[in-house]
Amino acid sequence: MKQPAVYILATGRRGTLYIGVTSDLVARTWQHREHVVEGFTKRYDVTTLVWYELHGTMDTAISREKQLKKWSREWKLRLVQEANPEWRDLWDDIVG
Repeated sequence: MKQPAVYILATGRRGTLYIGVTSDLVARTWQHREHVVEGFTKRYDVTTLVWYELHGTMDTAISREKQLKKWSREWKLRLVQEANPEWRDLWDDIVG
């Protein structure tokens, strides 16, 4: 899925959230899942893809990421809940 995307990873329904932006959602999600890159998601084991949004350009994806990072935790939880009520891992959806 080589298209700019904003995504949210989580440790669970009420766990730790991570918001990121990428030009290749499959590759980046795999890196998080396999702990390939040092950082927040590796340190806190945040590996479950629970939400993503595709964009036409990297500029719009980056703008959206910045917007979401300013949101309250409750708004972020609601965003995921509305799109993915079961909080299932969307990994199979993006690689399938």
